[in-house]
Amino acid sequence: MNVSNEVDSGTAYGRRPGTHDAVLTEVTAGTPMGELLRRYWHPIGLSSYASDLPREIRIMGEDLILFRDRSGAPGLVHPRCIHRGSSLLYARIDDHGIRCCYHGWAFDTQGHCTDQPCEAQNGLNRDRFRQPWYPVEERYGLIWAYIGPPERKPLLPRYNLFEDLAADEQLFTDDYNIGSGRTFNDGTVPFNWLQHFENIVDYGHFMWLHYLHSGPQFGPRYGEYDDLNFKPWSRMDPEMWRVSSRGVVSERVSNLADGRTLHSITETVLPGVRGVPNPFGGEGRTDSLGFVLPVDDTNFRIFTVLRGVQPTFFERIHALRGAREGKDNEYFQRFPGDWEAQGSQGAITLHSEEHLATSDKGVRMLRRLLKEQLDIVAAGGDPINVGFEPGSELVELESGQFFESVPVATIETSTTLQEVPA
Repeated sequence: MNVSNEVDSGTAYGRRPGTHDAVLTEVTAGTPMGELLRRYWHPIGLSSYASDLPREIRIMGEDLILFRDRSGAPGLVHPRCIHRGSSLLYARIDDHGIRCCYHGWAFDTQGHCTDQPCEAQNGLNRDRFRQPWYPVEERYGLIWAYIGPPERKPLLPRYNLFEDLAADEQLFTDDYNIGSGRTFNDGTVPFNWLQHFENIVDYGHFMWLHYLHSGPQFGPRYGEYDDLNFKPWSRMDPEMWRVSSRGVVSERVSNLADGRTLHSITETVLPGVRGVPNPFGGEGRTDSLGFVLPVDDTNFRIFTVLRGVQPTFFERIHALRGAREGKDNEYFQRFPGDWEAQGSQGAITLHSEEHLATSDKGVRMLRRLLKEQLDIVAAGGDPINVGFEPGSELVELESGQFFESVPVATIETSTTLQEVPA
């Protein structure tokens, strides 16, 4: 018997436990990322979430209570009543605001104590008491909250994609976690928010995971991925990614078989906005935006706003998701999607174990941009994409799908979801 003296290398023996990048991923108050994200407004739910029945909300590790007072104004308060600590989840709404079930202390949408029924003259000193609260506003069918330092509160942003609606257009909202790959009973996606957010500028995953590996998961498009023998990198240019004044943009150029050239523009906008071309096709600027909300370090949510005449895009996404629900494990092994690819990285991926390559340039750029903004906030400055003067709150996005034969600057927003033939 011949015995080789060559020692095996590269085995898993003796591997040390991996670690995650806490600076980029952890979002509770006092952490670097938590403080950066607290400089922005975040959508915390659909407008319908705020009603006369208090609702639990969790955002960046903070548990809060959302309600709507009798005048129709939404409010967001700390759950523990300042009187004796009962949860305001069991409160009722009346003309005085949200009223604790235990002794009836009532608070308005800014936490002012408005009534103490068990005290003389309904509380002679009630003005001295205030329930911790956060400012909230409504826009685009969503309720937005600002949970950062009051003196740094910016204006609630507007997005060019949702302004100047045509007479037959409207905005549709959805809390179905579109883009996460699956539905969850508690409304959350059970892994770190950054694993999803940076996935938006990872164009290689779109070509490989959603077409070459699992088949055309979004149906036929323009024939970009029909040749199963091509190397995905041959369709990617190292210069397709760039940093904008809003976040990171990727622009892929595809030469189609019919002689046309397609420009697909995807972008991430701080704090957690994603502009993605309609995966089913449709020329023009993006007609929907997804808003990624970190619930805590290991859970997130996605709220989506759609501009159009009918919510066709939502209907098609729901149908695709429904077709995958109830499948067994073998199905998801053979036809994985976003949830399998991102969720299988773990609750928080182990960044120390990654080996980023050339096609991960967009991911590198986004992480670098986030760390730059962390440093700015730590030094006492304001991050990108916040506005404080009237008129500065408009956020201009450029994402969409455009054919080179038509100058991009002249293309108007697409108001219909077009079916693209195979």
